Amino acid sequence: MKKILLFLALSPGILFAEKKPNVIYILADDLGLGDLSIYGQKEFKTPNIDRIGTEGIKFTAHYSGNTVCSPSRAVLLTGQHPGKVAVRGNIGEADGLLDPHQVVLPEVFKHAGYATGAYGKWGLGHTHKPGKPNPLTHGFDEFCGWKSQAIAHTYYPTTYVHNGKEIPLKKGKYVHDLIMDHSMKFIERSAKAQKPFFCYIPTAVPHAAMHAPKHLHEKWRKIYPEFDHLIGKYTVHGGNGTETCEDVINPIAGFAAMIENLDNQIGNILALLKKLGIDDNTLVIFTSDNGAHLEGGHDPKFWNSSGSLRGHKRDMHEGGIRTPMLARWPGVIAPGRTTDHISAFWDVLPTMCELIDLPVPDQSDGISFLPTLRGPGSRQEPHDHLYFEFCKGQNQSIFSQAVRKGKWKAYRNFKKAPKGHKAGMKPLEIYNLDADPFEKNNLANQMPELVKEMEAIIEKSHTPLPGQPKTGSMR
Repeated sequence: MKKILLFLALSPGILFAEKKPNVIYILADDLGLGDLSIYGQKEFKTPNIDRIGTEGIKFTAHYSGNTVCSPSRAVLLTGQHPGKVAVRGNIGEADGLLDPHQVVLPEVFKHAGYATGAYGKWGLGHTHKPGKPNPLTHGFDEFCGWKSQAIAHTYYPTTYVHNGKEIPLKKGKYVHDLIMDHSMKFIERSAKAQKPFFCYIPTAVPHAAMHAPKHLHEKWRKIYPEFDHLIGKYTVHGGNGTETCEDVINPIAGFAAMIENLDNQIGNILALLKKLGIDDNTLVIFTSDNGAHLEGGHDPKFWNSSGSLRGHKRDMHEGGIRTPMLARWPGVIAPGRTTDHISAFWDVLPTMCELIDLPVPDQSDGISFLPTLRGPGSRQEPHDHLYFEFCKGQNQSIFSQAVRKGKWKAYRNFKKAPKGHKAGMKPLEIYNLDADPFEKNNLANQMPELVKEMEAIIEKSHTPLPGQPKTGSMR
């Protein structure tokens, strides 16, 4: 309660502002830059998701908060960059991953008088344990979704969670559709109550098991019958053994069916906004929490899910952290625009604060991209650089860092060593993303001064966590 009162004290009168814009933030899970037709996907179309960009703006240099799920969400909600946020990797079934003393994104909206709802994969602890932190303790009025990140690997769980209560799910019920229905009911309720709303939809699609509604899966099996010999498998490591994950015949077809189903639902949301008469007063953003994955039988090479960028989920090359971002707000964002403004998840919090005229929480490291959304005539402050880091597992056995500074990209990772040998950071790699967007030509040996500059940025940006490798040990 103290942080709420302090936050409100900084912004007198904000609760009485006129007609605040609604915000719908849709976060796909492990969707690569190349998985949307607006970014070049050739094998299938995503017309409704594409509409957000064609009727608004497409970002070509937007970055996620990390290369895996939990830390990316932590960066999004806190506005802290990846070298400062307390979550740097997926931490199993841990609870309370957000600092309760920080004002996070949904709380900003709630303080401004918004209705707030979250629908999908929380990814920052359990959502159903009494007395434990969950979406409802971090500013959301309503939550509907999976009870944990691990369970969200299957779309046929035995239960789902609504407002902290675990509810049995009928066998064979595709939970994603149920969750999306709740999100649309929230939008409709809020609009009819004439209350501004923040609707956060962190869908699990297209993560993990390639489960899709059966009629769409069968449709795509007919298109790709040559892959019927493939079986997609995934094991759910949660639920104390009570959850299983159905195998998928032809996961190639399953992936396309998942995306078509999500695209149809985005179309339904856009149609609902029009029907409710709130289309012109609603900012819709679509993005992904990191790059394309390699799980459950998904084949990112077949789909060119990374858009030919190097890497994928769990690494710090562009394919792991550069993500699609589309934004639509009729009457404010001019249609058909494309921007190469360099932005990242930690910019979302200050952007939303500027949007609804609230102060930015102290912990935030981001820069508002609202001027870019508004377009010509608005002055956009640029980043000097973006810093990223990723740790895998409790023992930090994989550790990598990256910097984006203008056209330059720096990358290095932790080098394991045989017993008796010293481990440490590998030498820094340098890439010119303008000339070499696919990170094929390491220029580090030709640019020693830039290497030193990037190393200095890394050392300044990295706040160590317990158990992490020493980042300077290979310099």
